[in-house]
Amino acid sequence: MIKNFLRGFGALSLAIVPLIVSSPAQAAQAPQGLRAAEVTTLADAVGLVTVEDENRTGYTRSSFRHWNSGDLADGCNTRNEVLLAEATTAPAVAAGCKLTGGVWLSYYDGQEVSDPGALDIDHMVPLAEAWDSGASAWTAARREAYANDQGAATSLVAVTARTNRQKSDQDPAEWLPPAPEAQCRYVGEWVSTKLRWQLAADTAELEALKVFAEGPCEDSIVFYTPAS
Repeated sequence: MIKNFLRGFGALSLAIVPLIVSSPAQAAQAPQGLRAAEVTTLADAVGLVTVEDENRTGYTRSSFRHWNSGDLADGCNTRNEVLLAEATTAPAVAAGCKLTGGVWLSYYDGQEVSDPGALDIDHMVPLAEAWDSGASAWTAARREAYANDQGAATSLVAVTARTNRQKSDQDPAEWLPPAPEAQCRYVGEWVSTKLRWQLAADTAELEALKVFAEGPCEDSIVFYTPAS
């Protein structure tokens, strides 16, 4: 369960420190236990994202095999691994990795949730958006790795089903979390995921990211580790 602990610790750390630094005096340090990451300001991170037109030709959700057996040999699939890692109060785990009880905080809308069935696991950069942005050229194995990425705490996030379905496959030019205090974190995690997987952005998306990077989120710090 060590990897689950590290992922959960990373997610908690990202929620508190790295993506939103309230003053220059606060040092930007990578979460303990995580592999060394690239560290940069949000503005510089946005500048590293390649700009390309999007193309959804040929996309199907089944192109990304997701919720596989996860990274641990504990009988839990990726969805449940994320739920275990992000629980603020750990659920009970029964045979077949059936989860009961537990408490989660959906940071998109600030809602506390006690029913795991009321949560979706959101791909920070949706599968369709990833396809548009470069994943159409990947192998099936790399798309599966992307869809089940537990190597970065920002790639997958447990949120209320309502907000995940409102978001759908939209990018930050089209949708942002309804909780204003969540938006800088969200933009930082979006950019982090794009850089981790070397995904491009279209012009409208990039301009929206720049608005945040040069305005309300100018003090944000982004950590990312390129995917192997």
